[in-house]
Amino acid sequence: MRDKREYMEFRLPENVRYIIRTLQDAGFDAYAVGGCVRDVLLGRKPADWDLTTNADPQEVKKLFRRTIDTGIKHGTVTVMLNDEDHNYKGYEVTTYRIDGEYEDSRHPKEVIFTKDLGQDLERRDFTINAMAYNEQAGLVDGFDGKNDLKQHIVRAVGDPYERFEEDALRILRAYRFAAQLGFCIERETEAAAVKLKGSLRKISAERIQAELTKLICSPHPDVLFDMYKAGITGVILPEFDRCMKMDQKNRHHIYNVGEHTIRAMMVNAEYSEVEFDPDTLRYIRYALLFHDFGKPDAMTEDGNGARHFKGHAQISERIATEIMKRLKLDNDTINTVSALVKWHDYRPNPTEANVRKAMNRTGTDIFRLLFPVRVADTLAQSMYKREEKLSYERELMRIYIKILQDKDPITVKDLAITGKDLIEHGYEPGPDIGRKLQELLEEVLEDPKCNTREILLSRI
Repeated sequence: MRDKREYMEFRLPENVRYIIRTLQDAGFDAYAVGGCVRDVLLGRKPADWDLTTNADPQEVKKLFRRTIDTGIKHGTVTVMLNDEDHNYKGYEVTTYRIDGEYEDSRHPKEVIFTKDLGQDLERRDFTINAMAYNEQAGLVDGFDGKNDLKQHIVRAVGDPYERFEEDALRILRAYRFAAQLGFCIERETEAAAVKLKGSLRKISAERIQAELTKLICSPHPDVLFDMYKAGITGVILPEFDRCMKMDQKNRHHIYNVGEHTIRAMMVNAEYSEVEFDPDTLRYIRYALLFHDFGKPDAMTEDGNGARHFKGHAQISERIATEIMKRLKLDNDTINTVSALVKWHDYRPNPTEANVRKAMNRTGTDIFRLLFPVRVADTLAQSMYKREEKLSYERELMRIYIKILQDKDPITVKDLAITGKDLIEHGYEPGPDIGRKLQELLEEVLEDPKCNTREILLSRI
């Protein structure tokens, strides 16, 4: 179905228009396709523009000066063009294709190029991703994807069982799109996901992690609850299921551990006062996801039936590290998230000396990220002492900001003397130097006015 009435809704970037026009002038068809079309219809700015054409990869390469064989076996060539900032930007151009029979729920045995756009769109995962557009034909929407966008529905193209049997990762993608867009999954599509969820075990950890990361960093991480009810977290994140079965029975909490976890992520999504960069958002959301995973192992119950979870942060840190390694997350994320989980329950007395010592203990970067983690944690608890807890966080933040503004020393590197000074004053190179510098730092953390060369030299 082609609908030329969609023309005014689209403003193709000049480079996209140039690629389409170049292919058309050479006698080929070409369209913007997939997620970029979906995003334009939703009024969003696409992060990337993908194109599809009936030209084969070698024909595409002949028409453009600079190309990269991104996935030429599967028909994809990346055309490199200067953008408006005079930086090279890549645009993936893929030949219309039909995927052959899939094996092990992951890979097609063969890829067959076709000249039929409809056949190419038919192989795609969801109707909202199976639309194409160019300025001549308008919107090509053979599966009513535009209506599903209006209805806020994620629906598989054709038979959902076939789509998920072709690539089981599409099960996670359905929930990820629901989380990113605030959509619901169509009934038959969800039924197929539930029935075929076990095939996710055949999917690589890297691919699962990529979808999980996008999901928990989305505006609706509470989609995890739908995945739990569908039995999908039981396949990819069984530790979360344990939390969903752990009631807290504590006056600080009104949710079970899993519900509290989801609520904490939702609080961060709903009430953050700052825009986090992608890396920071990933650290915070993963820390909130994992921060109480150790509670089932740490749980004790007193004589009144109240449950306590002493030491759960350290157990959660170990579990979080194991999960992140299993999911093949990068080392920077593993180290940062593990530290946030370890220290998430750490609340120093709000004095300048104590806060300086805490910043030294956790690391300044980790200490800064603990604020949004602890606030979200608090707002996902009961009302018991909530204002007291939030007042504490505000006071801690005030002191932290003052310490930064005053440029108070926090680490050995901030001391007014170095190991070289100690050697010049008779210390032998070796561990004694480190111990003495740490001793001096303890004094300076207590009173930053001591951090002068004269005072510190007098101490040695």
